[in-house]
Amino acid sequence: MAKFAVAMLSIAGLYAGTASAAAEVSVTWQEPESYQDIRPSNQSRKSFREMIFKDMEAYITELAEKLPDGQTLSMTVTDLDLAGEVWPASFLGGVGGADIRLVKPLYIPRMHFSYTLSDASGATLQSADVKLKDMSFMDRGTRINRRSENLTYEKAMIRDWFEKTLEQTAARPK
Repeated sequence: MAKFAVAMLSIAGLYAGTASAAAEVSVTWQEPESYQDIRPSNQSRKSFREMIFKDMEAYITELAEKLPDGQTLSMTVTDLDLAGEVWPASFLGGVGGADIRLVKPLYIPRMHFSYTLSDASGATLQSADVKLKDMSFMDRGTRINRRSENLTYEKAMIRDWFEKTLEQTAARPK
């Protein structure tokens, strides 16, 4: 079983000059060569995949900042299907060799993963196998302003899951 880019990221915050422990995030990309669609439109597959994984890991880490100190979120991603579909430019009337990612409502983003959320002692708080898909990803008005951001639709999908699934755990007392 091949694994790619296991990243253990720690989020540390500084408050009044002292370090405070925060949630840890571990993301494992399991057998990414078998993912449904992680094809680049204009760069090498390897560099595109690395860019996607790095961007998604950073975003998941950002979301995990809402988790209480000492918790650990471990994710193993088993499939990723980016919004849109890569087409040769010549099919769409383009000239040249660069392919184009065509984003239409038909080509929805999907992500399959398992996760475990543990407390500071290592006890499991939540765990499940998850199959996300966002069939109305293009119909959400709040996302219009973020379309220039990388992985807009995929990030919105994972954010929605995070808020719905981990909201009780993520709610910190003020």
